[in-house]
Amino acid sequence: MIKRTICIENPCHLKCRNEQLVVDYHHVKGYENLPEKTAPIEDIGIVILEHQQITVSQYLLDKLVANNAAVIICNETHHPSGMLLPLESNTIQSERFRAQIEATEPLKKQLWQQTVKAKISNQAVVLKKWDIKHNYLKSLSHEVKSGDAGNNEAKAAAYYWSHLFPDAWQFFRKREGPPPNNLLNYGYAILRATMARAITGAGLLPALGIFHRNRYNAYCLADDIMEPYRPFVDMIVRNIIHATSAVETLTQELKVQLLKLPTVDVLLDGETSPLMIATQRTAASLARCYTGEQRKLLYPEMP
Repeated sequence: MIKRTICIENPCHLKCRNEQLVVDYHHVKGYENLPEKTAPIEDIGIVILEHQQITVSQYLLDKLVANNAAVIICNETHHPSGMLLPLESNTIQSERFRAQIEATEPLKKQLWQQTVKAKISNQAVVLKKWDIKHNYLKSLSHEVKSGDAGNNEAKAAAYYWSHLFPDAWQFFRKREGPPPNNLLNYGYAILRATMARAITGAGLLPALGIFHRNRYNAYCLADDIMEPYRPFVDMIVRNIIHATSAVETLTQELKVQLLKLPTVDVLLDGETSPLMIATQRTAASLARCYTGEQRKLLYPEMP
């Protein structure tokens, strides 16, 4: 089942009643006459809190995390700044924690090799869809060594970002850079939450990465295995700027397009699947790699 992504942009009070998320405007000045909105908690996968005057009941937060929903908190510029995830979401969690912690360096290098190959391969497909030369990326994908010893990910990124957008944009990829970096950042934040949710659901520690290591990053593993999914965000953003150059401000219309990311179709193991379901299957395959049940990570392909 595809879970809903809900974005709350106005001041309100969020609470739980009868297993429903309730958006209440009753005590908010200027919004008093707006009717309540509700959504079944069991249908929710991600909640994005965008306004600084949103209040949330602790009971609702507990219900959301018990349902393995991710709650994203945004700062005053509407960019995600934090995330809440469940501590317990899998019945064999401690067993999988142990397997993850004890994973050998050769295993992690093999997993990272598979990850980089899948990412570069999907980047090549994005360029191909826009009739941009992509054979260099295809060859880089085939030549990725264990642990990406040749740094093919960085080589691919340099080529990819210099060719993906039209020359007139003079684009360079930087988190705080000019548009459409703002669209990419927002899309990647949704992707990160989707992947972090899948990881906890698979009984793994999101802080313990394969390749990414940062004492201040609680989601290193999400940052690792979301890499082959990033091109799906890039494709949405490329489609947006093909339709309009008015992307300086992250408008509601632009957000709606990016919020559809979890429902985008991907090709996984020869079958078409919504991206959110695919992330769950990827995380489950990673857990099986850690426990020695399989050797290959299940990653999506651009259809």
